[in-house]
Amino acid sequence: MAGDSTVHDGAASRSAAPLAPPIALWAVPVPELGGVARHVLDTAAVGLPGWRLVVLCPEGALAEKLREAGAAVITGPFGPAAGFAASVRTLRRNIRALRPAVVHAHLAYADVISAVATIGTGAKYVTTEHGIAGEDAVYHGSAWKSRLMAAVHSLRLRRASGVIAVSEATKRAMLAKWRPRQAVVVIPNGVDVEEVRARLRETAPAGAAAAGSASVGHGPRVLSLSRLSGEKRIPELLAAFAELRRAHPDATLTVAGEGPDRADLEARARELGLESVVSFPGFVDAGAAMGAADVVVQLSVWENCSYTLLDAVAAGLGVVATPVGGNPEILPERCLVAAEHSAAVAAAIALQADADKRPESVWVTRAEMAWRTVGVYEEAM
Repeated sequence: MAGDSTVHDGAASRSAAPLAPPIALWAVPVPELGGVARHVLDTAAVGLPGWRLVVLCPEGALAEKLREAGAAVITGPFGPAAGFAASVRTLRRNIRALRPAVVHAHLAYADVISAVATIGTGAKYVTTEHGIAGEDAVYHGSAWKSRLMAAVHSLRLRRASGVIAVSEATKRAMLAKWRPRQAVVVIPNGVDVEEVRARLRETAPAGAAAAGSASVGHGPRVLSLSRLSGEKRIPELLAAFAELRRAHPDATLTVAGEGPDRADLEARARELGLESVVSFPGFVDAGAAMGAADVVVQLSVWENCSYTLLDAVAAGLGVVATPVGGNPEILPERCLVAAEHSAAVAAAIALQADADKRPESVWVTRAEMAWRTVGVYEEAM
């Protein structure tokens, strides 16, 4: 029937037996691959101990990847493209069908939908905050919209039985802006070093330097992986790279990604005389790009718990980032620098090109992330 959800379940078939594990229904309002999709896919890969994970999302690349992984996924009219009323109906229909113990929402749209749809169902509403910024303008652009969204989040959090933040910085921002009544539990995005390095070995171009080794016979190969928009501060990276070239004339820069500022950034590279050494390849396979790089640079206005930084550290690459949001929780001080100080950014890139100066990966694994999440569920019950 048109508009009905379609269930694709690669997990064990549902059973009415009393010992069947409780269900955690994850509500994800976006179809495309990105940071939240990575979080979902990583959790599906390791599983939620003692629980059955089912993901509700719009049809698209995320659903396809979940099916390939053998995970339980439901698709239907859910998310901004479907609209509020249809999304509530879809979620409530699946709550009635699956009887989940927990509805776990990811991203603001799913949070509001889940806070409403779980009313009277018996399912506990749990939320993970992936993307709050210290500066309101990063996401909302105006003071009135910031106040409105803060009020909405404060209201929906009153319905939450469990509240998770992906970094201490995210938690602090939530407490300052939304004042949740519940305890906020910090569960960082998990990363497995061997899994990341295996992925890089599979995707690295032939002849690329092995992950963790310094490039030989050429200057630092610098990589940016981000949306090409203002909050990522790519103009500052171009200025710093021009500075780096003075001491390292063989250095190259790859600015991967797409976004509204691409044409302006390409023009800026030409103005700086960098068109022959700066490339804009658009969307790329992140593993392949890292496999051909020495240093990853991310000069964002704000980050919560960046998978790009986590993967770069796990891969043994040099990393340079701004001291904002959750970045100082991932990186040592020598890797952190203010974006507007071009000479300092250039010096940090040159330092990180040295394999002996790169950060070590000591981080939460994907399995630990899943265990901690289950702990929040148990507390909520």
